[in-house]
Amino acid sequence: MVFRFFPLALASSPFRKRSAGWLAGLSFLLSLSAQAQTLSLKPFKDELFAYPAALSSGDDGAYTVLDYREMRDINQRDEVPEKRVHAQYTDTGVRRVQQDLMLRTDAGDVRHVAVGKTEGASIIVLYLHGQGGSRKQGVDDFTFGGNFNRLKNLMAGNGGLYLSPDFSDFGDKGAAQVAALIDHYAGASPGARIFVACGSMGGSLCWKLAARKDTGARISGLLLLGSLWDESFFTSPAFKRRVPVFFGQGSHDVVFPVTNQEAFFRSIRSKSKAYPARFVRFETGTHGTPIRMTDWRGTLNWMLSKAP
Repeated sequence: MVFRFFPLALASSPFRKRSAGWLAGLSFLLSLSAQAQTLSLKPFKDELFAYPAALSSGDDGAYTVLDYREMRDINQRDEVPEKRVHAQYTDTGVRRVQQDLMLRTDAGDVRHVAVGKTEGASIIVLYLHGQGGSRKQGVDDFTFGGNFNRLKNLMAGNGGLYLSPDFSDFGDKGAAQVAALIDHYAGASPGARIFVACGSMGGSLCWKLAARKDTGARISGLLLLGSLWDESFFTSPAFKRRVPVFFGQGSHDVVFPVTNQEAFFRSIRSKSKAYPARFVRFETGTHGTPIRMTDWRGTLNWMLSKAP
């Protein structure tokens, strides 16, 4: 990055020109750092997306069991259950800053949807879909109780960027494609904190990104939503940096049992004192419940306060 500042009062001295430019550049970088440290997402329909009552908690508040109910949280919330949420939960005006794009990378072409500022973003959030999904899942305004629409509006309303990409697989090639996408947009927004949310099998990519030298040293947080665990995380660059991790899991998830994910969460906490990890268990919830119910604003604000 090159800074060119030429105050008129210093125009007569080349040394002063260089000093002024250097100081201005330093001031700009410090302002970016301060912005990242103090950023807190402004509300968007918080009252509608507030968590239901807590049934219990533990691990010094890091573990919470919530009172999820299908009749209330799906049937009453949706106009057409699981297909179209009631209108008050969404604001589709955000589509004005939504683009369907292609990025050509050494790992292959990456189709993705971008919502918000593609340059100079204050925060970047990616959602990586699970088996059978696509980039379209993460930008659907009406499914999952309107929760993706809320995330889109939170990013657009806070000077951020939201990305929902396609990728070839859940292995190394897919991870390389997502890493290239992160590298591209991080370069355009050098002051942004970067958070990766992974639904279901997409969690395989979350752990692979944490383990890579490039993304493991760059990402600021991971969100595992109805997803899997990977003990290789303990030797990853992201773990060594104490990148915050959020787990959302339904107690009736038959794809990835909640007991396994709870055990992994507690392993993280035990291996590193006071490691920034949180677990929200949606009691009676199923595999897709965390995608529908996770409080994006509350979770991301917590992560922003803990990010390295």
